[in-house]
Amino acid sequence: MNFRSLSPRCSVYQATSTGHHIVRKLAESFTKMRPLTDDETKTMFEKLSKYIGENIKLLVDRPDGTYCFRLHNDRVYYISERILKLATNIARGKLVSVGTCFGKFTKTIKFRLHITALDFLAPYAKFKVWVKPGQEQSFLYGNHVLKSGLGRITENTNQYQGVVVYSMADVPLGFGVAAKSTQECRRVDPMSIVVFHQADIGEFIRSEDTLT
Repeated sequence: MNFRSLSPRCSVYQATSTGHHIVRKLAESFTKMRPLTDDETKTMFEKLSKYIGENIKLLVDRPDGTYCFRLHNDRVYYISERILKLATNIARGKLVSVGTCFGKFTKTIKFRLHITALDFLAPYAKFKVWVKPGQEQSFLYGNHVLKSGLGRITENTNQYQGVVVYSMADVPLGFGVAAKSTQECRRVDPMSIVVFHQADIGEFIRSEDTLT
């Protein structure tokens, strides 16, 4: 287990406890709502920046109040400080979720964005892909986007850039990773994958029980 990426409060167990005790203490820490550690914040912001770049600051510095990120049961929630104060009146053991779930940390401390973050990614997305009507259903079933279904793509999109996927009517459908650059998309064959699927709004039905 790599303790460098964990909270300093947790790392003291490395020298004083057995492996099982470490795991138990870490598990207990994830059942409580708390601020993210510096390493967790860096990991999450690096993932967000792939989609919205420096616009991350607009999520925190908002005209309608102060917002923050909190970790609860290994999931990261985006929440206003006003709602956060109200949530403190709920016993920690009974709190299921609060605010908007942006994603979760895996057991290896990697951050995975959830589709529930889409409404906050879409307005600030720097790179976008529009799919043709005939490709929408396929994407909403969790499939990659093929060149044959590509309607438009933001100019100067690089390979492996995070992109938000839209319908041709500008409705956000999900997000993914560009499999080809803008230039490459113009010359690949129709069956080539141009966007790797990451998440789509169809998950609100397919994965309802695991999103929050």
